[in-house]
Amino acid sequence: MERSERAGLVLRPFRGVRYTADDLSALTSPPYDLISPAEARRLADAHPNNVVRLILPGHYTEARDTLAAWLNEGILAADEQPALYVYEQSGPTFVQRGLIGAVGVGSDAVLPHENVMPGPVADRLALMRTTEANLEPIFLLYAGGGPATALVEETAATKPPLVDVNLSEHTRHRLWAITDPGSLDKIAEDLADHRAMIADGHHRYATYRELQAEHEGPGPWDGGLAYLVDSTAYPPDLKAIHRVIPGLPLSEAVARAKGSWQVTDHPHLDDALAALAAAHSPAYVITAGQTAHLLTHPDPLQLNLAMPKDRSPRWRSLVTAVLNEFLLPKVWGIEDDEQNVQIVHHDHTAAARLARESNGTAVLMRPLDAADVFAVAEEGERVPRKSTSFSPKPATGLVLRTFATG
Repeated sequence: MERSERAGLVLRPFRGVRYTADDLSALTSPPYDLISPAEARRLADAHPNNVVRLILPGHYTEARDTLAAWLNEGILAADEQPALYVYEQSGPTFVQRGLIGAVGVGSDAVLPHENVMPGPVADRLALMRTTEANLEPIFLLYAGGGPATALVEETAATKPPLVDVNLSEHTRHRLWAITDPGSLDKIAEDLADHRAMIADGHHRYATYRELQAEHEGPGPWDGGLAYLVDSTAYPPDLKAIHRVIPGLPLSEAVARAKGSWQVTDHPHLDDALAALAAAHSPAYVITAGQTAHLLTHPDPLQLNLAMPKDRSPRWRSLVTAVLNEFLLPKVWGIEDDEQNVQIVHHDHTAAARLARESNGTAVLMRPLDAADVFAVAEEGERVPRKSTSFSPKPATGLVLRTFATG
């Protein structure tokens, strides 16, 4: 274990850097990798101090200089005492609570489950190195049910929040600080017996590891900003991530698929999606607009030859693994990388529209099962990139962590 001062999961208190304004609705943003260029411009134009200017700057030095200016001007300020922050997200049909702190980096207690790409890691590393800050938390899940969760619930039920804001029409966000040494000790003792899986933020956690490796001695790089949720108290909502292959016409994709899949044509996309929900896995809908085609029952011999023999049966059954190892390379001759395959989170209509605009094909999928993801992570395996989208994700901008204060 690398420079971890104790076994098990570590979540350290830190002096959070927060906006001093009362209304944060115009200052926060979604996670950086969910923001389109058009949305980034809209957020930046909406308020001169929106956090998108830090997480998606024109240049990394712009983020460094902007962060320094906002701290000097009092737009952002560090809390006086180190704390773990109770963070609550709620809406008409959900509530999720957890702890924001600095997770110990380099511990076997943090389980990645997804592969990363070098480009995003290099981007986030340059940003963290230049700003000397963690500007948005990664999202961790653990099977808790102990004193840490009890303290989260007690804090939310009995203490006045530091932050209470509606960041959209249907979502409310609240934040509290736990600073009492006795409570912090109880949380530390409880978490030491647990492991946590990365639900969102694999590239940022890989960046934490890279940043730590650049330094020989201990320091703020031994922790990384994280939001830790007890999945037994708040079961995760796992959503699908769709693919778009620009330049692969739908007619060509269908013709090639017929050599190894059962292809069922549907005149309406909604009908195909209903059939996908009922189909035996692996199954996909491919479309470029109104009409769609359901792919089911892959040829077992071709599938078996394509799937890696050194992976577990559970890994080999994942729809994203079948997509990456069989459908994309063997059926369509496409390598899964950022240039050839574009990612669309959750929104199948947006994926279909992007496919139509790029003379390409959208591949629509069901979400993975959370139990499968946990099991794969426990075995030390990684699912293909962009396989999972756990919700609700933490908002960016409520709490930042600088190396000078954290």
